[in-house]
Amino acid sequence: MLVPVETQDSVLANLADLAREYAENARSRATERAYEHDLRSFCSWCRDRGLTCLPAAAETVSLYAAWCAERYRPATIGRRLAAVSVAHTSAGYENPCAHGVVKAVLRGIRRSKGTAQTRKTALLVDDLRKLVDTIEDEHLIGVRDRALLLLGFASALRRSELVGLDFGDVRFDDTGAILTIRKSKTDQESHGAEVNVMPGSDLCPVRALRSWLEASGITEGPLFRGLDRHGNIRPTRLTERIVAAVVKQYAKKAGFDPANFGGHSLRSGFATSAARAGKSEASIMRQTRHKSLTVARRYIREGTRWKDHAASGIGL
Repeated sequence: MLVPVETQDSVLANLADLAREYAENARSRATERAYEHDLRSFCSWCRDRGLTCLPAAAETVSLYAAWCAERYRPATIGRRLAAVSVAHTSAGYENPCAHGVVKAVLRGIRRSKGTAQTRKTALLVDDLRKLVDTIEDEHLIGVRDRALLLLGFASALRRSELVGLDFGDVRFDDTGAILTIRKSKTDQESHGAEVNVMPGSDLCPVRALRSWLEASGITEGPLFRGLDRHGNIRPTRLTERIVAAVVKQYAKKAGFDPANFGGHSLRSGFATSAARAGKSEASIMRQTRHKSLTVARRYIREGTRWKDHAASGIGL
């Protein structure tokens, strides 16, 4: 049976909307937000100088990269140019970032500025204990923050995974807690994974999590949430930025420089502490779920820096 033209057009329009929706989901929302911010910055820079941002000439992008080189790290510049690249290809324009002159400028920036990343300090077990000791458990926010810090450390979750947990993603057994990770940075297609959290003694993440669930009365929805000024629990989940703020807050209270710490300090601190305790690369990567041994070894090397040092015992 022939489909009327009007119906065909409607079906195609619906498919086009669906295709756009799938295309938008090709990248994480965090990546999309970063690209949107970077593209706005580029277009603002172009407008201030009477230049066209879309489509942009390769010379324009080269000048922008040189301007950025005096203000940002090479990694940030690379991300900003990636946003410009995506905007052009998505709009069907020729990509100016693929031009040889732009690539040459970017290579020159990397060579002259260096590409070493500035990483936040890993929060080791003794450091974590000092942070937790400053928490006031008589307040609900303190109960939450204790659970957030201890679970974030022991699970070695990424910040996005930690704040992305729902009540239904947690279950307890006779040994500890099992967390279901629905989606992550390295699992954009949501295959899912489970992370086991072992109980501890004075820094027990399982006990801290149970205390938070009991005190908050949460039985569904986001696991970690904000509180209003009256101490009432909000319905919305915490953000990655709040995790970093919590770590910095208690680092300062414990006498550390908060600028050296961030949300990633929990995850890197677990990997470094486990390496210092002599845990194998395989067991550390099983917990952190690093897919790259090269990346995982950054933390493992830090934890075993002085183990079997070549200068040890040679008579110096």
